[in-house]
Amino acid sequence: MRIGTKFAGLALSLVLFSPGIGWAQSFQPQNPECIAPAAPGGGFDLTCRLTSRMLNELGIVDAQIRTVNMPGGIGAVAYNNIQAQRASDPNVIIAVSTGSWVNLAQGKFGRFKENDVRWLGAIGADYGVLAVRKDSRFQTLKDLVEALKKDPASVPVGAGGTVGSQDWMKAALVQRAAGVDPRKMRYLSFEGGGEAMGALLGGHIEAFPGDASEVRGQLEAGEIRLLATFSEQRLPGAFANVPTAKEQGYDVQWPIVRGFYAPPKASEDSYQFWTDALKKLNSDPRWQKARAEQGLFEFNLVGPEFDAFAKKRTADFRDLAREVGLIQ
Repeated sequence: MRIGTKFAGLALSLVLFSPGIGWAQSFQPQNPECIAPAAPGGGFDLTCRLTSRMLNELGIVDAQIRTVNMPGGIGAVAYNNIQAQRASDPNVIIAVSTGSWVNLAQGKFGRFKENDVRWLGAIGADYGVLAVRKDSRFQTLKDLVEALKKDPASVPVGAGGTVGSQDWMKAALVQRAAGVDPRKMRYLSFEGGGEAMGALLGGHIEAFPGDASEVRGQLEAGEIRLLATFSEQRLPGAFANVPTAKEQGYDVQWPIVRGFYAPPKASEDSYQFWTDALKKLNSDPRWQKARAEQGLFEFNLVGPEFDAFAKKRTADFRDLAREVGLIQ
């Protein structure tokens, strides 16, 4: 009888404390939220809503994930809110993109740096595009470039973020490739891609350097025309007939990584839960199909690899910002 009791205790200990088994790693999110650091309609919003829906539909996360929009500073308000109020919250994940790293590198997130959060993983990559209205006077990228050469201020360009943001960078790189000083660009700032698209359709701006995923619907509806994609090669699907900037003689490329981070003091169990969830998502063919339908492309870095990537990209952008005089 004593031997049986002893073995029963040993078995219970193995269940409780063996890695990956039983209660020792049993974190499950309660009322989870995904924060989209911009107004509805842009890339952050898409990242949260699409990922949350698929994590639930595929049974990877049981609890319904609620999307919360928190616009301000293209991620700065959300970044600071997490630090101040939810630094230990294991039930929140926050959308991030290449644009976040661009702003972070320039000090636009206040005193916080890339080491002040836990980078979870990527769910895909997007690419920059240059959009105009369907009835635009610009038929090709060359048409736009020629107008900029004559008078850089004659073409109002608008996008999410201020001067120095990733959308500004896309337009600035086009101008630089054309021999035009980017500082002479007439640039209007909006809070996210949704607002910028509205301004384009309303005639308030003439060119929108946005992202493939956020313009896809308007492209398929025939409301806009794309002058170029900022990719190495032509993108598939709805973008197959859109020439790259590179093939038109302007070597401008801008891949946009989309993913998530967690609060800096989130528990190890919760970090493991969310990184495992993203790994399962990325490997599921149903997710791959849904991702492709939204104009996103494969980019599967998760966990420590994504953490290292995020920190390196931010450091690279900091160097670039110094080169163009945006920071000292």
